[in-house]
Amino acid sequence: MARQPYRAPDEQLPASLDTGYDAYRDLRFDPTQALWRKEALPFQVQMFHRGFLFKQRVELWRVHEGRAEPIPYSPGQFDFPQGVTPPQDQALGFAGFRVHTPLNQPDVFDEVIAFLGASYFRALGKGHAYGLSARGLALGSGDAGAEEFPLFRAFWIEQPLPGATQLVVHALLDSPSVAGAFRFLIRPGGETVIDVQSRLYPRVDLARAGIAPLTSMFEFDAGDRVGTDDYRPAVHDSDGLAIFNGHGEQIWRPLSNPSRVQHSAFADAGPRGFGLMQRKRGFGDYADIEARYHQRPSLWIEPKGDWGKGAVTLVEIPTGDEYHDNVVAFWRPEAPLRAGREHRFDYRMHWCDTHQWDADLAIVTATRIGAAPDPARRLVVIDLDGGRLASLPRDAKPIPDVWAARGDIVGAVVYPNPETRGWRLSFEFRPQTGSTDGRDVELHARVLEGQVPLSETWLYRWST
Repeated sequence: MARQPYRAPDEQLPASLDTGYDAYRDLRFDPTQALWRKEALPFQVQMFHRGFLFKQRVELWRVHEGRAEPIPYSPGQFDFPQGVTPPQDQALGFAGFRVHTPLNQPDVFDEVIAFLGASYFRALGKGHAYGLSARGLALGSGDAGAEEFPLFRAFWIEQPLPGATQLVVHALLDSPSVAGAFRFLIRPGGETVIDVQSRLYPRVDLARAGIAPLTSMFEFDAGDRVGTDDYRPAVHDSDGLAIFNGHGEQIWRPLSNPSRVQHSAFADAGPRGFGLMQRKRGFGDYADIEARYHQRPSLWIEPKGDWGKGAVTLVEIPTGDEYHDNVVAFWRPEAPLRAGREHRFDYRMHWCDTHQWDADLAIVTATRIGAAPDPARRLVVIDLDGGRLASLPRDAKPIPDVWAARGDIVGAVVYPNPETRGWRLSFEFRPQTGSTDGRDVELHARVLEGQVPLSETWLYRWST
C-alpha cells in the first residue's frame, strides 16, 4: 500500500449531517443493535455515525474463525436527533466505533475504548471518566508548518470467545506520508492494558515522527494560579509528564499552560517508559462534579524492545479554556524513518490511576510556586511521598540536590510534612537578570541520602 499514492477516503455527506457538536452528540447508535449483543458475548461494539468533524468514511470489518466480513451500515441503527434527517444512502458507512464490556459492574456493559477521528482513540480503566487521548502516529506535532494527521481508515475486529477477557482489533493507518498496520490487544480491568504492535511504511522520509503520541489538556493547577479566576482549584486532564529513561532515572515534569508554545525534548536511548499522568485523585483537588477531573485516567507507555536513540518530546500550547487539548507527548526517534522500509514500534499502554515503576523512590505529589520575601526571588515548594524516604525517621537529614543552568538557588531544605506524613523540599530561585541566551531556564531538584537518590528527579521550565 505504501508504494501506491495516497487516496483520501470519502468525505461526502448529506447537508443534514453537517451538524454542530450538540446535534452530533445526540446522534446515537441504538444499543439493542450492538455487534455481539444477541450472542451474549463479553464484548459489544457500537458504531459512530459520520458527521460533524468526523466526515471520513472508516471501513469496519468483523473477523470470525479467520474470515472477515464488512459490518453493514443502515440509518436504522441510529437514533437521529430533531433537525437531523436520516440519510437515504444505505451505504454511507461509519466514522468509528466503541467497545463495551462489564468494566465496573458484572451485569452492566460500560464503554471501555473508542476509536474516532484521524488516528485518535481513548480508553478507560475501572472507575474512570474519559480524559486524555492517544493516537496511532503524530507527524510534525507542535513544529513549524502544518501538522499531518494520519488516519485509521479501516478496522478489523476479532469476534471474542464466550468468557473472553480480551479483545483484538487490527487497524490500517494511512496518510500522504505513511501507511501502517496496527494490532491492539485490549484487556479491560482496574487498569486497562493495551498491547500495541505497530508497523510503519513511510512513503517519504519522516524526520518529525511522533511514536505513541498522547494528547491531553492542562489549563491551570492549584500550585500556580496567577491570573486565574475560577472557583475550582485545578482544571486539567493530566498534571505531569513522567519518564523512566534508559539510564534508570525517574523524572517528573509538571505541566504548565505557557504564554507561548513550548517544546521540551528529553534525550534518551532505550527508554523504559513515559506517560502523561493525573496524580491528584481527590474530588477536592478539582471540586468539579460534572467534569470529574479526579477520575480522569493516566496513560503510561511501556516500550517493548529497544527503541534506540531519540527523545521523549513534550509540547505545551497556550489555552484559555478547558475545551481544547493543549499538551502533546511522544517519542521522536533520532534518525528519520526512511521511506521504503518497515519500522517497528511495539509498546504496552497502561490506562490507570498511576504507574509506579521504582517503588524505592518518593514521587512528587504537588508543586507550588509563589512569591518569596525577596521580590527578586520565587519560592518553590515540592511535596514528596512514598519510597524509602517515607520510612526515614522524622529527625533524618536527607540532602536537597537542586540546581539551575542559570540563576541562583537559595535556601534549599528538606523537612518532614506532618500533615501528609511525607516530606517537603523547598527553595528560592533568583532568575539571572540581563541574560541574552534565552528566557527559559530548566530547574532540577531531587532528594538524596549521601549520593543515592531518595526521590524521582523534578524538572521545571522557568520562563521569564
